[in-house]
This record gives sequence, C-alpha cells and structure tokens, in this order.
Amino acid sequence: MRLVQALFLSLIEGISEFLPISSTGHLILASRLLGIAQTEFVKSFEIIIQLGAILAVVVIYFSRLRKNFALLKNTLIAFLPSAIFGLFFYNYIKLYLIGNTTIVIWSLLIGGVAMLLFERFHKPNIRYTIYNIPTIQLIAVGLMQVLSMIPGVSRAFATIFGGMMVGMKKKEAVEFSFFLAIPTMFAASALDVVKTDLSLWTRDNFYILAVGFLASFLTAYITVRWLVKYVQNHNFSLFGAYRIVLAILFLLFYL
Repeated sequence: MRLVQALFLSLIEGISEFLPISSTGHLILASRLLGIAQTEFVKSFEIIIQLGAILAVVVIYFSRLRKNFALLKNTLIAFLPSAIFGLFFYNYIKLYLIGNTTIVIWSLLIGGVAMLLFERFHKPNIRYTIYNIPTIQLIAVGLMQVLSMIPGVSRAFATIFGGMMVGMKKKEAVEFSFFLAIPTMFAASALDVVKTDLSLWTRDNFYILAVGFLASFLTAYITVRWLVKYVQNHNFSLFGAYRIVLAILFLLFYL
C-alpha cells in the first residue's frame, strides 16, 4: 500500500466513521477499487486508524467526559456486549469478515433499506437522556453495536438507531454513539496490536500508519461537528438512499 493510497483510505475513515454508512465497509470497497490487497498489515491499518477518528471525539467532548461520571458509567455498560463478542470472535472476524466485499455490499444494501423503513415507521417515544438511561436499555444499545462487527453494518447506524428505539432523542443518540465509539475502537485497536506480530512490519508500515492516524483524526473532527448540526434539522433517509445506490453500483459492476 502506497502512502497516497493510505491517505485516501484515512480520509474515508474520518468521514465515514461517525456517519451511518459503515466506515469498515467503505474502507474495504475503496481498497477493492484501488487494487490494494487485503494483507494482514492492511487489515490492521483499517482497524487502527479508527483510533485517530475516535481521538477527535475525545478532543471535542473532553470537558464533558471528564466531569460526568454517569456518562462514563453508561458508556462502559453499553460497551460490554462488544467487549465480550469481540474477545471471543476476533480471529473469525479478521479472517473471514474483514475484507469480504460480498458481505459489505449486501450489508450496505440491507442496512440502507432498514434505515429508510425506520425513518418511515419509527414513532419517537422519548423517555431517557444519556445520563439516566437504565442498564437494560444500555445493554440493548450495546447489543445493537455488536451487529457492526459485520463489515458494512455501520456501528454509528446500529448505535444511533438503538438509542432512538429505547427512547433517546435523536441528537442524544448520535452523541452517545460518539461516546460509545471511544472504548469500542480503543479495545478493537488494542486487541489487534496484541494479536499482530509487529516485528514483521517495516519502518514504512509504521510511517504509513502514523500518516493515516493523523489524517483520520483531522477529517473526523470536522465530520463530528458537522453531523451534530445536521441531525437537528434532518433525518437519516439521505444516508439510507446513499447506501442502497452504492451497494447496487457494486453489485452491477464489481461482483
């Protein structure tokens, strides 16, 4: 993977990580278009640069995270299902799911249809905030996030709509998705580092990873601030339609 390819993938990661369109799915499809082989380094690169995007959330919301114990507690509770599933199924996910174009395309298509149906039929029943949501509802949101271990199933999509289904306002569900990404992506990256033989990496590998990390951070910083403003006056139908169109294009021309 050349530096310019890594930079392109990192920009895609920063933009798509917090939008309900699947960052992992977009990275896999972009790699396919660019002719980047799904080597062990490329798979690790696609996982670890997500930390750069997550760092943007930490920077933006640092004061809020530092001062509010209830927010931290609720975030960690909702993270538990992903921690358990990720620990037990890491090898299977990386070996059979990451890099699988067919799974990505069908996940994008089905997810897009589900998003449009949700926007059409969901009736808001706001009962909770980020701070007072009960444990059982937190676990439910966490279980929704587990679905995003399938490439093409957006983590943002799963957690945002999970939050809205259990009774959170749209804006708060979006922000909770941001917060939940912090332990989730940190754990995923840490697990990948532990499981990967870094002694096989070259100096260029580490240099490419550093550039990708910085690029994903800067792009995600802009995207997060934009999305918070966007959801206050818009729904997610546009993202659902985009997922469907993208999936159909790949079904027609790349499978």
